[in-house]
Amino acid sequence: MTRISAFGPGRVNLIGEHTDYNGGLSLPFSIEDGVMVTATAIAGDRIEAIAYDIDDGAQDAFPMAHPPRDGDDGWRAFVRGVVAELTAAGHTLVPARLEIAGTLAQGSGLSSSAALEVALALALLGLAGETEPDRLALARLCSKVENDWVGAQTGLLDQTASLLGSDGNALRIDFATMATTSVRLDLGEWRLATVDSGETHSLAASGYNQRRSECDEAAWRLDVHRLSDATAEQVATLPDLLRRRAEHVLSENARVDEMVAALRARDPEEVGRLLDASHASLRDCYDASTKAVERTVRRCLDAGAVGARMVGGGFGGHVLALFPPEMRLPKGAYEVAPSPGASLVEE
Repeated sequence: MTRISAFGPGRVNLIGEHTDYNGGLSLPFSIEDGVMVTATAIAGDRIEAIAYDIDDGAQDAFPMAHPPRDGDDGWRAFVRGVVAELTAAGHTLVPARLEIAGTLAQGSGLSSSAALEVALALALLGLAGETEPDRLALARLCSKVENDWVGAQTGLLDQTASLLGSDGNALRIDFATMATTSVRLDLGEWRLATVDSGETHSLAASGYNQRRSECDEAAWRLDVHRLSDATAEQVATLPDLLRRRAEHVLSENARVDEMVAALRARDPEEVGRLLDASHASLRDCYDASTKAVERTVRRCLDAGAVGARMVGGGFGGHVLALFPPEMRLPKGAYEVAPSPGASLVEE
């Protein structure tokens, strides 16, 4: 095989935010927008890459056996990290030219980074003849790239949703066991839509890593392996800031299963209530909102949404809202629905 393309979709997390790295529950779904990587075999021993829609045609090239670390936190770090981690994991790659194009805005909270990682990994493996990798193992590898090469201490939510998503379904993920369950997401004429707050974020540069560190400290103080293992009684003994972080995690875990029940009952009003409750917890307990995000949530609710919340890591990005059938979506709103997960496209 001398040429192959791979598509990594973005994701919307319906509910279950900042729970993945705490061993909790989430309910994301993959969407139709994402990143396409076309890999073409070349002579030599290097990787060449060009990013069309991500960085206006910017390029990179490096020895395949020794991807450099030079402090670049842009798209090049993802390419170099994926090559390095695939090789370290024992995969045999071939020299390649990588052409990258995407339809997801960076910093939007729709996981453009995971879409890029997933598309890169599938394209490189596919070009080398490995067309059916272990997808959970690949999610872990892509998360390692984000952690160690990009500097964002994310969990496994985004990569798992991109790799294991399916058409028409949300994906319940238990991060304590990595067990996944498909949950039909069908609310009839009701529509889910995202609205850009106008404020982009970088997980590596925002308060994301600080929140993770605070959760780790809370778990350490409570002597539990994962913060999601703590009880409400234990959490109540923590200092105020750590208590609020932990209260968000426990209440958000509960909301995930309440959302699963609401979807199975096809109860959009309950879905909206849970979106509102999640946002309030992210704002008040997790301190992950911004003025721009709050204005966008209010704009969605004023336009008739029955519920709205920040989506993604917070500190900017998009807002997710649920609108009744008769309501016009606000200006700039983008309707989202569960779409197929990551795939290879042979050429």
